Amino acid sequence: MVQEYQSPVRVYKHPFELIMAAYVRRFPKSHLIPVFVDSEILSETESKDGSTLVTERRCVIDIEAPRLLKRIAGVDYLYFSQKNTLNRRDRTLRIEVRNETFSNRVVVHECCNYTVHPENEDWTCFEQTASLDIKSFFGFESTAEKIAMKQYASSIKKGKEMIEYYLRELEEEGVTYIPRWSPPVVSGTAAARLQLLPRCTGRAIPVDSAKTGLDIKEPAGPTDLVAGSPDDKLDADYIRRYLGDLTPLQESCLIRLRQWLQETHKGKIPKDQHVLRFLRARDFNMDKAREFLCQSLTWRKQHKVDFLLDTWERPQLILDYYTGGWHHHDKDGRPLYILRLGQMDTKGLVRALGMEALLRQVLSINEEGLRRCEENTRVFGRPISCWTCLVDLEGLNMRHLWRPGVKALLRIIEVVEANYPETLGRLLILRAPRVFPVLWTLVSPLIDENTRKKFLVYAGNDYQDPGGLVDYIDKEVIPDFLGGDSMGDIPEGGTVPKSLYRTAEELESEENRLLTDSIYKSASIFKGAPYEMLIEITEASSVITWDFDVSKGDVIFNIYHSKRAPQPPKKDTLGAHGLTSPGAVNAQLIDRSWVLGQDYSMVEKALTCREGESIQGSHVTRWPGFYILQWRFHSSPACSASSLPRVDDVLASLQVSSHKCKIMYYTEVLGSHDFRGSMTSLESSHSGFSQLSAATTSSSQSHASSTVSR
Repeated sequence: MVQEYQSPVRVYKHPFELIMAAYVRRFPKSHLIPVFVDSEILSETESKDGSTLVTERRCVIDIEAPRLLKRIAGVDYLYFSQKNTLNRRDRTLRIEVRNETFSNRVVVHECCNYTVHPENEDWTCFEQTASLDIKSFFGFESTAEKIAMKQYASSIKKGKEMIEYYLRELEEEGVTYIPRWSPPVVSGTAAARLQLLPRCTGRAIPVDSAKTGLDIKEPAGPTDLVAGSPDDKLDADYIRRYLGDLTPLQESCLIRLRQWLQETHKGKIPKDQHVLRFLRARDFNMDKAREFLCQSLTWRKQHKVDFLLDTWERPQLILDYYTGGWHHHDKDGRPLYILRLGQMDTKGLVRALGMEALLRQVLSINEEGLRRCEENTRVFGRPISCWTCLVDLEGLNMRHLWRPGVKALLRIIEVVEANYPETLGRLLILRAPRVFPVLWTLVSPLIDENTRKKFLVYAGNDYQDPGGLVDYIDKEVIPDFLGGDSMGDIPEGGTVPKSLYRTAEELESEENRLLTDSIYKSASIFKGAPYEMLIEITEASSVITWDFDVSKGDVIFNIYHSKRAPQPPKKDTLGAHGLTSPGAVNAQLIDRSWVLGQDYSMVEKALTCREGESIQGSHVTRWPGFYILQWRFHSSPACSASSLPRVDDVLASLQVSSHKCKIMYYTEVLGSHDFRGSMTSLESSHSGFSQLSAATTSSSQSHASSTVSR
């Protein structure tokens, strides 16, 4: 498996020429990097006008590895080749490094770039990428990979410190300005053109050169989707200011996942804070975090959660009887939410409101919590990504264990765990009664292990002792009903009048609406059993629009036209015997006897859609008739490389789940008189999990053309 690394953009508040003067002082070796034993120049080539200088070096590295591993490998040092391309005219330096030692077993490729800051020509940007592919290493592949990644993370930090050290050294020597390169009037050696000026003719170097001084844009909203492009990059100061101290490898995971979102979801991508939460929830495993995040983004889009705070009005019942509210912050600056669960009539709220309203209430609390985290980040000047929740259980009894209420609680916990990871910093449970272990046994299996570690439970008045509430919350913020000085405005609740209860039929008709009902529909695609949707068009030049997300697997999307109406699918013979086939799940509209080009025709070029992508597009119909939208399973080439099936392939084919894709889709037909855009097919575009863009791009091809924008 190839390990990849991508650094944030590091900005030095110094001109490019001064950074280059500091950089060359690290050669042939530097005491700041002990593992860098030595280096020698193999060749040096300069252009005729002196604008470009290419230097090739051979570097010797002493890797900190166990002596036994070095003996087995038969080496004491590792050798790397380095190629530096300095372009004085464009003010860029490109550094490429590859390993020479064990090149047939291990492939190391590193690329670094020094460039001029796009917004300030007197600043310099540094960016670094690297990859490590260990094919074989004497049976110690895992150990070698860990050593290499540890060594690499350490060298990244050392590289930054080294530039700052030599900048200060230059300042002590009186070198604070180096003129930019210009075409020479008379010929001269490369050394003469690079000679440093000893006198000061410009500004002095700030002592704290690590500070970039960039105008960092503050985030706008908690999980709002923001416009992003592959050229939109993160800088190190922004990460430290708004996201916290991350290790180099954690920074790399964030940047690479963010780049993947930009490439596959053109248009809008989630905020960096939101992406980071999902990475933390999966211990910075890129693949797991990506799948986790995409599922949540699909859910947010499906239920329009991004607009919840602006569109949902709390019912009066919640305002009167829901015993919870935001209350200042804890000692760490985290927003504080207090819930008097023991005083809440959970049965009355469920009977009077139903699960949908309660779920929306909980989601709005989480959305508000995300917003407050960003506000506190700005107020306290440090990253705050989670909140503290205080739950007072005084009054909790068996009434709270009413089965439908517990069921509603479990569903709410399930939704919150799936879509708001790493948002709870600490949960303080106070005055837990004897019935609490029963409730905890019911809900704890649904709570993530990392989240459970943040729970602190106090029985009786133990929260008033040392190590209790005052260790986490200032006394002037603690509510008066818990012995503090704050006169909080947390509702006291009460019993919901039975006259406000809704009938069982009303509750059943609305139950779980937020979880299931939507303008979007879900479908599963199986190998050999595509999902097909029929649209009848009575007027030519009508517009078929689509918007779908691929939440699992890869699919191929096609649109067909037929003048004949598809016949109802035949009864599945396996189903008559109690067996279910994939074909029984998805009714096939295109009859197996139909011939492509005679009975039906393809009106759009097949579109391959990868897992996690969101596709929007439309087709302007040329003829009336029946149009069939088809999503079918896409097999990777590796699966069909051999003509003879292996035993593993045969066994895998028997497992339907291994050949299953999932999509969430929405389609609409617009009449020609209602369509305001160009009367040509629109491009199918891969974009973010957002609604159809109002600005559409028309194709210059025929009515039956639809191209892919990647």
